[in-house]
Amino acid sequence: MATLLPPPKRQKLYHGVEAPVPEPPKPTSNIIVQFVSEDDGTSLAPAVTLPANFNRANLEALVNKLSSRDDDPAPFAFHVALKETVEGAPTRIAIANSLEQDVLDHPSKQFTTEDIFVVQCSPQAVFRVRPATRCSSTLSGHSAAILCAAFSPTGGMLATGSGDNNARLWDLHTETPSHVLKGHTGWVLAVEWEARERILATGGHDGHVRLWDPKTGKPLGDAMKRHSKFVTSLSWEPIHINPTNPRLASASKDGTVCVWNAAQRSHIYTLGGHTATVNVVRWGGARNGVLYTASSDRTVRVWDAESGRPLHTLKEHAHWVTTLTLNTDFVLRTGPFDHKGKVPESDEEAQAVALARYKKLVDANGEILITGSDDHTLFLWDVFGTSGTKPKARLTGHQRQVLHVVFSPDGRWAASASADRSVRLWDGRTGKFIATLRGHVADVYRLTWSADSRLLVSASRDSTVKIWDLKTYKIHTDLPGHTDEVYCVDFVADKIVSGGKDKTLKIWKN
Repeated sequence: MATLLPPPKRQKLYHGVEAPVPEPPKPTSNIIVQFVSEDDGTSLAPAVTLPANFNRANLEALVNKLSSRDDDPAPFAFHVALKETVEGAPTRIAIANSLEQDVLDHPSKQFTTEDIFVVQCSPQAVFRVRPATRCSSTLSGHSAAILCAAFSPTGGMLATGSGDNNARLWDLHTETPSHVLKGHTGWVLAVEWEARERILATGGHDGHVRLWDPKTGKPLGDAMKRHSKFVTSLSWEPIHINPTNPRLASASKDGTVCVWNAAQRSHIYTLGGHTATVNVVRWGGARNGVLYTASSDRTVRVWDAESGRPLHTLKEHAHWVTTLTLNTDFVLRTGPFDHKGKVPESDEEAQAVALARYKKLVDANGEILITGSDDHTLFLWDVFGTSGTKPKARLTGHQRQVLHVVFSPDGRWAASASADRSVRLWDGRTGKFIATLRGHVADVYRLTWSADSRLLVSASRDSTVKIWDLKTYKIHTDLPGHTDEVYCVDFVADKIVSGGKDKTLKIWKN
């Protein structure tokens, strides 16, 4: 008997049409790639020939293999610098998919397969923060606009200051209000956590500085009164310098900066020298403690924190200096707490951990600051490095006042927000322009970075909060929900908090 063949397989039909024939994979050409370190430009490995469609994950594995380090593989970010740039256009291409997709097919058409591709590699944080996608809580309680918000160093609590003359503490584990801090007789303009989370300091429109116990919400003694006008900014002494009883600095519209002993709530000394409002004070960790102050008298001053003696006066800005950031801001603010969440047992342990974190960051580049002004420009200074009182770079491009500037936690990036509705990204070590982030339709008030330096968040007058993708320089996630201007935003672990004119606090998470 003849063998019966099975009937031919029925062709799958898509709405009555036969399935399209799968396309054969496109042939790809080989290219020569040279991996260099973004930090110092040294070659990480000899030049290699790779297929152009070699993807990003493979590039990362290859760099780890070629650089022959024995420890665990490190995550890297890759980019290629553009040869020619147009004013305001990005100056580098981040590699998100493959060299073929991102660089060879780039609209600028500056690269061909004949070129040697110099790929800059920058090490990334070993942990990854998830981008927020939804609003998990909307918390009301304040009866006026929320003017400032700050996470505690461990990320377990949040403090907010408002135009209703109160500060409030919120528990972030349960996302509920925990205490109302009553005492100021004017708007609360600044809240600042001591880096071991033992004390919260608030500064108000009444010119008073108050200290609070965050566990009980009770005031620690009376208000500290020295300023004749409102308090603009507060800053604590770093934990790696003074772990037991850090001092507090407060800046005011009266043109002075007061330094306080927090344990005795006593005034130690006043820094006079500015002739107008001191807008920002920062307590840096260089040279056993220095104070940086930015003022509306167009100068930035650097003081020795031990004696209160002036060290440098930085004069380059042509208008009020309204914002200042240090590349060490994040490690000084979080002190001994990192992503592992270990709590130090003693002051000595806290000091050792905080010092190790600080040293790791400043060993390569020292303590750098960027100042932003109403003259539409920013300056990058390396006061204790080679450039001294001359700026290392002038950062231009904004069309209107610079409202906020902030370094990423690893010090590799800096971002500036402006009244021209844009955010600009800069190289945190050289001050070179990287890209403009456009998407807001009104002034951008505040910026904050995730702890792994991979995500940037902005808050704006247009009532939205936006998360930016630093590979494409486009919006990653838009977080609408506020009904009015957003004045403050902060980022801890994988939570973002924002507050503003609509009197509500919103917590966003993944």
